[in-house]
Amino acid sequence: MDIIIHREENGGKIMIWSLIVGAVIGAIAGAITNRGESMGWISNIIAGLIGSAIGQALLGQWGPSLAGMAIIPSIIGAVILVLAVSMVLGMRAKQ
Repeated sequence: MDIIIHREENGGKIMIWSLIVGAVIGAIAGAITNRGESMGWISNIIAGLIGSAIGQALLGQWGPSLAGMAIIPSIIGAVILVLAVSMVLGMRAKQ
């Protein structure tokens, strides 16, 4: 029973670190693309987590890593995601 408790605690810590690292990656992507001021923290977290998955799928896991996310491919993936979403939303705004 003690082992299960420790696993749950570690899983929670990993999840919190993933959210924090995802938020930072999303904020960096927003700053690089000059679209960060329009994104909230929830959007930064989502962009960071999804961008991390995209970047690591396209570029692999290389470079420094935090919370299971390779930082450089994750930032590149988040930049791609932010640009794609802002382009789609820009097209919708023009219509």
